[in-house]
This record gives sequence, structure tokens and C-alpha cells, in this order.
Amino acid sequence: MSKAKIAYVCTQCGSHSVKWGGQCPDCSAWNTLVETRISSSKGTHAARATTIEELPDDIERRYTTGFGEFDRVLGGGLVPGAVVLLGGDPGVGKSTLLQQVSANLTSELQVCYATGEESLRQIGQRSLRLGLDASSMILLADVSLDNVLSEATQCKAQVLVIDSMQTMVSEHLPSAPGSVVQLREGVGRIVQFAKQNDVSVFVIGHVTKDGAIAGPRVVEHMVDTVLYFESDPASRYSLIRSVKNRYGASGEMGVFAMTETGFREVSNPSAIFLSRESVAEPGSVVSVVWEGSRPLLVEIQALVAACSSNYPKRLTQGVDQNRLALLLAVLQRHGSLSVGDEDVFVNVVGGLRIGETAVDLPTLLAIVSSFRDRTVPERLVCFGEIGLAGEIRPVRFGTERIAAAAKQGFTRAIVPIANMPKRSPQGIEITGVRRLSEALDAVF
Repeated sequence: MSKAKIAYVCTQCGSHSVKWGGQCPDCSAWNTLVETRISSSKGTHAARATTIEELPDDIERRYTTGFGEFDRVLGGGLVPGAVVLLGGDPGVGKSTLLQQVSANLTSELQVCYATGEESLRQIGQRSLRLGLDASSMILLADVSLDNVLSEATQCKAQVLVIDSMQTMVSEHLPSAPGSVVQLREGVGRIVQFAKQNDVSVFVIGHVTKDGAIAGPRVVEHMVDTVLYFESDPASRYSLIRSVKNRYGASGEMGVFAMTETGFREVSNPSAIFLSRESVAEPGSVVSVVWEGSRPLLVEIQALVAACSSNYPKRLTQGVDQNRLALLLAVLQRHGSLSVGDEDVFVNVVGGLRIGETAVDLPTLLAIVSSFRDRTVPERLVCFGEIGLAGEIRPVRFGTERIAAAAKQGFTRAIVPIANMPKRSPQGIEITGVRRLSEALDAVF
């Protein structure tokens, strides 16, 4: 084995330097260079080239986690050898969910749950509180990444859970836990371990105050799947959204409800985002958005009130606030309706964040409904993108959105003319519109 070399790594940006200095030459941070030993020896296990025909017969095998919503976010189940990074705010339920998933997997797989934040007694207490049958699950409380990977190898674990990555330490690195160097080196070793041993690994990661996973961006590039746990403190429902997935569609969303016995999946998410009463109210319109690989019905609410100052307010929750200003300008020019001296508030019921432009038309219809104090016809659903010239542009998966609305009992739909299906679903009347003015005339 050759002699290890000495290098100096910045704990802020992760850049290398051949000699120590008070200031990092790349990010200009002070007193961030730490000494690191880099071994130049080659690995003892050399990879061998192969062909697809020599691969195992169960190449398409996936493990079922026991939660249909979680399997959907993962792309159809847990892939052997995959590394899944789960991030979220403190107390959102990351450890609880993964402990439930681990308990479900123990029926057919060997699972090792390694924690650096809790004691074994705390894990046992949570297991009893949730009523989990996890007697065969292997538990380990240690912050040494070398020992965690060694124990997982000795017990022949097929699934490894690491809670959390910010507490794990590689012994040959002198930097503190959670630093850039530790995270990059630790995740790199975990990925190598998972691929060489065909072990599925769940890694819990802390997030910053901005909601992003703490650490260098390269960590998200190394893993196979990146999931974000989203939760509204005022709601009992939590969302898991995939922002990267090598084995499925990115942008997929799963809905869970927190109960006394842990998380419970919500099989019909549209029901929790539709809170309409029997009597319709002005400023409320139902739309169909596309989340991942399925349609989702949501309620868009708008409130137009008299401005009490010289600067009208434009506030949104769940939709892009800059997009609202654009839509109000189109409404004034091509809808012959000006709300320039009014406060406008837009909200998506249920705390859902919508990133697509299919809610342009329902947003404007909700604003007009509130401004004129006129209710939208009951059992009406609409979607469509609005252009700057006042045209209604088509959106993707228009036929599937209409079919989803019909299954929920809606009897009328206002859609772009290009999204008109050749054969309408039974029980729903579809009206195609080309311009914003046509949509306003059709509704009001």
C-alpha cells in the first residue's frame, strides 16, 4: 500500500489545496481549510466487464414497502442497490416513516436500522408506540460510518437505513460531522457500498432554513433518488415529492396522514384538496393539475377586496406570485376587467404547491367570481394556460384530466379547444374555448 498524501480541503465549498492557507482560494472563506489524508492505493476488488445477458434473471425486481403511495414516489417500489435520500424539516416524521417502512420490509428482507441521533431505547419505544412488528430488524446506534457499513456487511443486510447522514463520521477525515468533506466522502462510500453489495440504502438528510438538503449539491447528484418531505403545520397531511429518480418519474407525489399509530397513506388525494360545501361560494373554482403520473383535483380560491393603502397587495399561496401579476394584466387587456386598485389574494386549498400553468384559467375565473360576487356553477371544473394575447393554450394529458373529473362526479368542464377529446366521458359536458373572453362568457 502506498503512502497516504496530505491535502487541505475547504469545509465550505469542498475545494482542494496543496498547502494550508488562512483563506480558501475558491470561495474566499477564512479558516476553513482542514488537513485531510488521501490514500492513493487502488481498491482490492476490480470490476469485471460483462454483458446484459450475464445479468441476473430478477433484474426488474422491486421490493414493496407496504405503502402504495411510497412505492409510487419511488417509481414502483424499492430497487435493490438503490440509494434514496430523504430530506425534510425537523419533526416532520422522516424517522417515523422509515421505521414503518423498515418494519414492513422485514417480512421478506434483512433490514439494518442505523441511527446516530437516537438511542436503541428510543427506537424501541417508537416501535411499541406505533405497534410495529419489527422483532427481526437489526438495530445499531453509532456515528462511525465505517462501523455501520461493516456491521451491515456482517449481518448480510439487504436494506440499510442511515439516520442521519449529518451525524455520520468517517474516521480518516479530521473534519467535524456534517461538514462538506464528511458529507461528500460519506455519501460516496455509501453509494459504492450499495452498488457493490446490491443493498438498498435509505439516507435521511437534514435541510437548511431554505428547505434544501444541507451539504454540497454533489450529494444529490450521487444518489439515485431524492425525496422531500413537505408538511403544513396546520394540516395533518404530509406530502413526499420526488425531485430526482433514476428508476421512475421525477415530480411524483405521495400523500400521507399522521395518526396516533404513525403514517397512513391517502389513497384518494383529491378528496383532501376538495373542501367544497354543498353551497358554492364566490371566488372558488375546481381545477385538475398533473402531479407526477396522475391527475389531482384541487380547489383554487381567490379573494378580491378593496385596497386600504396606495399599494394594492398581490399575495398567493400555492401558485407563483409573479404569474398572478401577468394574469391580472391579461385580464385587464383581454377580459375588460381591471382590479388594479384592489387587493388580490389567491390560495390553493390543502397547502399544495402547483408549479404548472394549467391553473391559469381557474385562477382568473376565481378572481372574477370574487370581484363580481357571483358563484361559479356547481360541479364545474376547468383548466388551461393563458397566453399574453388572451388565448387559451392546451396543456398535457387533457383527456386524462377530464376523465379524472368525471370520476369525481363533475358534470361540466371548461377546457382549451385543443384539449377537446374525440369521445367525451359519460356524464360530463365539455366546452372548448379559444379565448379568455369566451371562457368568461361560458361561466358567467
